[in-house]
Amino acid sequence: MKLENKVCVVTGSSRGIGKAMALGFAREGADVVIAARTEVQKDERLPGTIHSVAEEVRALGRRALPVKVNVAKEEDVDRMIAMTMEEFGRVDVMVHNAALAFWKKVWETPSKLWDLVVAVNLRGAYLCAKAALPHMIEQKSGSIINLSSPGADMGGKIDGGMAYAASKAGIERLTNGLAEEVREYGISVNCFKPAGFIESEGLKYWSTPETDTEEWEPPDLMVKAAIFLATQTSEGVTGRIFTEKQLDKEFDLDS
Repeated sequence: MKLENKVCVVTGSSRGIGKAMALGFAREGADVVIAARTEVQKDERLPGTIHSVAEEVRALGRRALPVKVNVAKEEDVDRMIAMTMEEFGRVDVMVHNAALAFWKKVWETPSKLWDLVVAVNLRGAYLCAKAALPHMIEQKSGSIINLSSPGADMGGKIDGGMAYAASKAGIERLTNGLAEEVREYGISVNCFKPAGFIESEGLKYWSTPETDTEEWEPPDLMVKAAIFLATQTSEGVTGRIFTEKQLDKEFDLDS
């Protein structure tokens, strides 16, 4: 098992890509912190909670810690890592996957809405790294994985989601710089993203009947890449931005 006895924290893991990664880590031997905002399912179109995913992790024979967290709030993120250390005594992998998007033109976007998207997506990545890194530095090991989006590369071609696109582009730059800051401590910092659309519950929720879903890929498509990055050190792959397909092509993840 590639992650045996490792402790992985995954934000936004009550459903979608986050859930797929959490279960993938568990299958590779990791104990997992299921961190998200959803404790109780309120909409059948958005199935899954931190508790239901934790049960699925436990069914795979691994330990799970469900934690309600808003990654935009420093006190929530600090509490998440404190609970992780109290429960498991270490943190080996920190995945920032939680994200928020609103599809409005810039001139139609209230500043509070812009700030909220940036707070969850970009500030959240900073806060998660800031909270986890002191423990990783003490261990002289660890992996930070940030999730980006094709929107980070699309510039003006993304229709009405500039707050989202800008925050994801910021995450990529944060990844590059942070990798250099922590290189001496053996810690890897990488960022990956889907090459196209992933059929998550959230994306389906915001779709319309006219949405073309023919080329959407399942969340499990992202798991092999996440596991590979979770095993890296600063002597291996670090400071890189990939799509899952680029990762597979460069490192032959099935080998």
